[in-house]
Amino acid sequence: MILPKSNRLTPEQLNEVTAVVAEFGCKIQPIIGAVRTIYAIVGDERDELMINRLEGLSFIDRIDRIQSPFKLMDKRSDLASHRITIGGVTLGEELFVIAGACTIDPKNPNYFYETAAAVKEAGAHMIRGGVWKPRTNPYTFQGDVKSLDILMEAARRTGLPVDTEVMEEAHIKLALDAGVTCLQVGARNALNYSLLRAIGRAVAERETTVLLKRGMHMGPISEFISAAEYIAAFGNPNIILCPRGTAPTLDGYRNHPDESITPLLKEKTWAPVVVDPSHSVGKAVYVPACALAAVAYGADGLCIESHVSPSHGIGDDPKQSLTPDVLAETISQAKQLWALRHPVKTA
Repeated sequence: MILPKSNRLTPEQLNEVTAVVAEFGCKIQPIIGAVRTIYAIVGDERDELMINRLEGLSFIDRIDRIQSPFKLMDKRSDLASHRITIGGVTLGEELFVIAGACTIDPKNPNYFYETAAAVKEAGAHMIRGGVWKPRTNPYTFQGDVKSLDILMEAARRTGLPVDTEVMEEAHIKLALDAGVTCLQVGARNALNYSLLRAIGRAVAERETTVLLKRGMHMGPISEFISAAEYIAAFGNPNIILCPRGTAPTLDGYRNHPDESITPLLKEKTWAPVVVDPSHSVGKAVYVPACALAAVAYGADGLCIESHVSPSHGIGDDPKQSLTPDVLAETISQAKQLWALRHPVKTA
């Protein structure tokens, strides 16, 4: 990790640094922060001659080497102090809540507009809404690009930022051009490295956040963090990790709830953790308890499916979406639990 003496390298300085590392088979990836840009060495950074040459440049402050597979996501990296702020809320300073419908029904947009207003009233900070949907069966509803307009209209009506899942590069451009605040990478694409690279490149210079869900069949925690490293390595450090249940399923639940991995993640990475209890358990009746468990384990936020009339929803909404009143009660209880875990310090 290269730290320049100034806030960022000039184009000429960057060209010089790039030429040095290229001699050793490495590349440079700028990581653009709010006030400072740092430069990751992509490749084997252990060559002492390369490090000596870089440290000898007059405009370089220092070179930090991290003995970790996660050069950027590691909690000891220079991104350790990086903070993500969405809609005026800085994750880690208060409980951050994302809520909304699993799938936006393009034929009945009023359901989504009403849901967006209701989740805001319930205390959510960001609206989620599915525009494109990955489906196991090719004959089920796969989403509709028309729903993107509905999502952004809900954002305009409520003033809340929005989150939606993207599944291919074409979706990334459409979502970013529309003004989507947070790109979601679903469990099925959590190991789609081409997509992760494309997202990192596309949002490198935008105030866009990426919500990365844990893959259903991911193994060690390191596999999850490594997926996030792909996004960061290609330029965007605004990454939220989202446990959402894994396989094999726990009898009676949709997946095997994994909210307990939050403290394990926090031992290794600085990235905030926002748990999805809806997909973890898959039934609305179990979601509130799973949400509270996530907060008890130290989650920075929750991503909860909600719908004003779940029975009229499409996708997963009929089974696992909370009604707005239950959502409001769940958020209230979660905030109380958050306050117990984060007591206000007095002088």
